[in-house]
Amino acid sequence: MTAVEAAPGAATGTFTPRPGAAPLSRMIRAQAALETRMLLRNGEQLLLTVVIPTLLLVLFSTVDILDTGRGRAVDFLAPGVLALAVLSTAFTGQAIATGFERRYGVLKRLGASPLPRWGLMTAKTCAVLVTEVLQVALLTAVALALGWSPHGNPVSVVLLLLLGTAAFSGLGLLMAGTLKAEATLAAANLVFLLLLVGGGVIVPLGKFPAAAQTVLQYLPVSALSDGLRDVLQHGAGLPLADLGILAAWAVLGLGAAAKFFRWE
Repeated sequence: MTAVEAAPGAATGTFTPRPGAAPLSRMIRAQAALETRMLLRNGEQLLLTVVIPTLLLVLFSTVDILDTGRGRAVDFLAPGVLALAVLSTAFTGQAIATGFERRYGVLKRLGASPLPRWGLMTAKTCAVLVTEVLQVALLTAVALALGWSPHGNPVSVVLLLLLGTAAFSGLGLLMAGTLKAEATLAAANLVFLLLLVGGGVIVPLGKFPAAAQTVLQYLPVSALSDGLRDVLQHGAGLPLADLGILAAWAVLGLGAAAKFFRWE
């Protein structure tokens, strides 16, 4: 039977296999699986998203370099490193990867495929979430081995991580969709380093001058690390103030990315 002949018993004018796009859910799953494999095969991305947070956690938990206040250092550092993992994947890694995909015309070609553009963004977000699950599992295991004893409600932790992912994804996509790839590479890494130092991740915000604290506490990484620390270290309930800051950044970032993102 040739490619244009009907299958036995099929109605006249039909073809096997049936032409047309696959169901939308299947297209998104396939693209998400591809994005995840590409992310996990990228050595530089793995260094940024997995190795660096793990090394920081082990180093500053075992060597008395930073004054993290009362209690064990790992109890302060573990929530901050979890926030750093979200920052590195949802913002830095996604911004750099998407920026170079835009430069090389990958996004332009994918935008012409049956997969809608919002479906492509959904697939990228799913890949980020899968990577974050692996990061959180690894960092939690390492922190527990170092003596970490987390407290609090897991639901609060999940809400903080999801809103943090949304906020950083919006900002990363905004950067990737408006700047040149080389500028995105430089800016994303610079922001990562600045937030690592000034976002309350490994250095308590209380160590900064009062005027600086007033500004730094409203950064998304500060809200995420402080919220996680309140729950996991101090056993607090739902950190509404930190959730509100993350929600505001998520709305602003995703809204701006949707409005200003250029596909080519």
